[in-house]
Amino acid sequence: MAGSLFWLSDAAWAAIEPHLPKNQPGARRVDDRRVISGIVHILKCGGR
Repeated sequence: MAGSLFWLSDAAWAAIEPHLPKNQPGARRVDDRRVISGIVHILKCGGR
């Protein structure tokens, strides 16, 4: 169900997620899936 809210399917996210950094010092991370979904959206649709 959550996959319908994002550009990436659950299977695609499962392939990408292990490659993202974990437990890094610095600012608290936001939802990575939402950020990557936004990047994919801009790449597919463009911006103004």
